[in-house]
Amino acid sequence: MFTGIVEAALPVRSVEDVDGVRRVHVDLSSLKGSSSLKLGDSVAINGCCLTIANIDGARAIFEAIPETLGLTNLGDLVSGSTINIERALMAGARFDGHFVQGHVDQVAEVGDIRENEGEWRVRIDCGRTFADQCIAKGSVCVDGISLTIAELDDDCFVTAIIPHTRQVTNIREWKVGTRVNLEADLIGKYVRRQLQRDTTSSVDEDLLRRAGFIAG
Repeated sequence: MFTGIVEAALPVRSVEDVDGVRRVHVDLSSLKGSSSLKLGDSVAINGCCLTIANIDGARAIFEAIPETLGLTNLGDLVSGSTINIERALMAGARFDGHFVQGHVDQVAEVGDIRENEGEWRVRIDCGRTFADQCIAKGSVCVDGISLTIAELDDDCFVTAIIPHTRQVTNIREWKVGTRVNLEADLIGKYVRRQLQRDTTSSVDEDLLRRAGFIAG
């Protein structure tokens, strides 16, 4: 489990493809507490949960199988690409952002970027299926970054990016056409799934109680 609060935006040291598996080499020494990293740890790269498959000091290798490459933008990575890094949430740690599984739903494209009085408005062309899982002012994970949906349309959404977020993530390198990983809000997914399963009922207090969203 992750939170979408990026710890660092780091360059990929190198990428190699071996028997269909992509091996991504990253130097994690700049992360706070990097000395505690170990083989098997889960780390989100651009919002995709990967496992440290090999580690030498803080130089880690992550492996992405063909299915992962097909569902994410990790197949686009080359040496020097900037990736967003977040380690798995520790029990008892302060919780910022929102619940992020690291299971990417789909890849979308940046449709527009506009600077507006100190903020950047970024439109993500996500398609109708993903947009149906979103709500205005709700949370969404874009390339591993917990963002708030400022505007929502039938097939896209807009996020408002503050200077700090842009500075500490790979957003600073986004351009129109950049491919980004998307993960819809976990709680929203459960609500939508429950409503789809109970198509004979309207949304009322009894339905929400049976679904576990109201106690008692």
